[in-house]
Amino acid sequence: MANKQTYGVLLDTSFLIRLLSVSDPLHGNALDYYKYFLDNSIAMYVSTISISEYCVKGEVSELPLVSMKIIPFNFHHATKAGKIACALYKARNNGDFPVKDRLIIPNDSNLFAQATIENDIKYFVTSDVKAADVIKKISEREPISFNHLDINIPCNSSFGKLF
Repeated sequence: MANKQTYGVLLDTSFLIRLLSVSDPLHGNALDYYKYFLDNSIAMYVSTISISEYCVKGEVSELPLVSMKIIPFNFHHATKAGKIACALYKARNNGDFPVKDRLIIPNDSNLFAQATIENDIKYFVTSDVKAADVIKKISEREPISFNHLDINIPCNSSFGKLF
């Protein structure tokens, strides 16, 4: 029987794309994480922002929303997102955060705000390896309460399981 966890995860659009695309090289990893979250009763959150991003090329009916909690973007998220974006812009303008091929994406700031405001979110789950640097830079300037979880790293390695 699975242990009941006391935290949740916010699933990024990149995670959802890989989970639902069997031809994607990271599909197996995404599926392993998804099963791990289900097996361990870890609450999976998906933002309305990620749903809108997914629907650019996919259909909402493809998403396994029955196993996820939907987080609408609200006033508290918006005020925190502004502070997060401001911290990133200041870091970039001071030369403290060289942004080469990555824009400071408002949607990312919005998702990071949701991950911080929603009390039980421990991880932002994504295939975006560059998100780790962005999250680290934000945490130097603005309090956040979650960690980056990179699905490029197999689930067994992230959670220390032997099989």
